[in-house]
Amino acid sequence: IVSNVLASKERLPLIQGKSIVLSFLPVCHIFERMLHYLYMYSSTSIYFAESIEKIKDNLNEVNPNLMSVVPRLLEKIYDGIIAKGTELSGIKKAIFFWAVKLGLQYKPYRQNGWLYEKKLAIARKLIFSKWQAALGGNLHTMVSGSAALQPRITRIFCAAGMNIMEGYGLTETSPVVTVNKYSNKDFRVGTVGKVIDLVEVKIAEDDEILVKGPNVMLGYYKDAKKTAEVMTGDYFHTGDKGAIDKDGFLRITGRKKEIFKTSGGKYISPVLLENELKQSLFIEQVVVFGEGEKMPTAIIQLNFDFVKEWCHRKEIDYGSTIKDLISNSNVIARIQREIDQNNENFGKWEQIKLFELTEDIWSVDNNLLTPTFKTKRTEIRKKFNNLYEKMYRG
Repeated sequence: IVSNVLASKERLPLIQGKSIVLSFLPVCHIFERMLHYLYMYSSTSIYFAESIEKIKDNLNEVNPNLMSVVPRLLEKIYDGIIAKGTELSGIKKAIFFWAVKLGLQYKPYRQNGWLYEKKLAIARKLIFSKWQAALGGNLHTMVSGSAALQPRITRIFCAAGMNIMEGYGLTETSPVVTVNKYSNKDFRVGTVGKVIDLVEVKIAEDDEILVKGPNVMLGYYKDAKKTAEVMTGDYFHTGDKGAIDKDGFLRITGRKKEIFKTSGGKYISPVLLENELKQSLFIEQVVVFGEGEKMPTAIIQLNFDFVKEWCHRKEIDYGSTIKDLISNSNVIARIQREIDQNNENFGKWEQIKLFELTEDIWSVDNNLLTPTFKTKRTEIRKKFNNLYEKMYRG
């Protein structure tokens, strides 16, 4: 962990003794724990968020320069901003979505040319400055880890003047293996950055990412068998698949254990399907199933607030309960449309054929999400087994 702190420090734009950070991830999580040691080493002031529900208030109370984030938090912030934009009308709405469209085309280091940069300056003054103010006003960097981040999220926040530096690591690697850094052109959208000092990464023949260095664990506690399964000499087998480009940037391409095979013998990466679907404002969480089955299916938790607001705009009477909402034919048809649009990006064998909606809000408290807001695939299958069986056996 100490080696990870020292190697990661030069990747973060912290000013010794002056920077302010906001912490909201669990302190027991290795990502946040390592960062706390790094913050202390940098004489950085650390403020702790009260809860994810109050994080917006805390941002405006603390006015931090930097914070660690997970993709789901950024997605929720982005979805909330876009939902506000849809409520605008006339010229204000047109300018808002012009700025968003521009932001989604963002490339660092002025790669889009002088005309784009002129337009971006106008967008920042008219629209993105308000985004910054809503997040405290001084936030210039967010470090993202724990799960894959959609490139569109990186682009839009960077365009708004709040750089997102995505990294990659695991608990077993203390955790950082790679991370982006804006200075020295060490940042590339869609990648998890370059390998940190003292760490080696190589790609196995099956594309698995192997890691070697002082940050790698000694082994699993009192479990020599499990340790032997993930170690080849000094190299740790991450279970993730990736590729390193000619400039040394690592790109994650999938997770070995999460790729499943249908009964027809086709291999499918559910994470790719899920990440595409979660770009929809209508969808809060989704898990794709299909291991050993004839086709992929999805169990979905709606973004209930947005769907309700959409129903009001469309003058749809959805009843008085969440059960009424997820049973409404107009809502189901709208989600089917989202599914159909998503399916266009994938091969026929990958396309989601059926879906079911849940009444429950998936959370850490009900054990359906991890502390970093990743879905627990096994727990979701167990809790909603009736919906699973309905899709495949109903």
